[in-house]
Amino acid sequence: MCKPKVIVICGPTASGKTALSIELAKKINGEIISSDSMQIYKNMDIGTAKPSHEEMQGIKHYLLDFVEPNQRYSVAEFKKDAESAIEEILKKGKTPIIVGGTGLYVDSLIYGIEYQDIELDEKYRSELESRAAAEGGLAQLYEEAQKIDHQAMEKISPNDKKRIIRVLEIYKATGKNKTEQEIESRKNGVKYDYKVFAINWEREILYERINKRVDIMIEQGLIQEVEELLNKYDEFPTAMQGLGYKEVVEYLHGETSREEMIEKIKMETRRYAKRQITWFKKNKQTIWIGPKDLQRILDEINHL
Repeated sequence: MCKPKVIVICGPTASGKTALSIELAKKINGEIISSDSMQIYKNMDIGTAKPSHEEMQGIKHYLLDFVEPNQRYSVAEFKKDAESAIEEILKKGKTPIIVGGTGLYVDSLIYGIEYQDIELDEKYRSELESRAAAEGGLAQLYEEAQKIDHQAMEKISPNDKKRIIRVLEIYKATGKNKTEQEIESRKNGVKYDYKVFAINWEREILYERINKRVDIMIEQGLIQEVEELLNKYDEFPTAMQGLGYKEVVEYLHGETSREEMIEKIKMETRRYAKRQITWFKKNKQTIWIGPKDLQRILDEINHL
């Protein structure tokens, strides 16, 4: 029996995934499932470049704007929710389109990885957070994580506190490292026939787009958005670690100037885009396309 077809559009931040996916959805009677780990959060619209109602052009979107910023949301939960959305779309006789740049989210689907939704050890998490905050502490945690799971750490930046801590937490909770768990879970196979496309830009042009997008976010009120979040919520387990948000928090706490904040957001976003490109290139089945190459996608789909 043939597996149902699911289209994936991924790629780096600011590459035009939203616009292209909406045009595709209109052409193939599709609906869109977001695979963006920040667009899940309510009240975090500007800094996550969440598509507006107008931008959606009547195309139904799933997994946007449904998690409170003070709640945790795991990859395991995403996979469950995304597959539920896929089934809902298929029952309508429509085509599911996965859209986003969060590599872990995309991989959990296209490789059939079953990430364990481990019970959080709050005491251990607090200990790791304290160590990371100390001078040289994050570098030390990174070294420890490398010893536990060298393969996983090749894809993780030494500055990515959230994912470094996660590698350590998984190992402490399960006795297995993240890579071992992924290999084991892939034996279950993949539920759907995924066709994966990634948007490619010349690096300098992409960086220009990123810089412009950051300027637009500031103009649209990113600083005010963060102020409102800080006033509304007491804590942010993950949300405020997102690009753009943590830099604005530093600015609001008087740790940087406005100009330094803006430049830091641009620099960190460019670095993130570079890591995303590296991540998606490791999948040899990915078809790299231009930002407006809708016809190429349609041609490939017709050959399925």
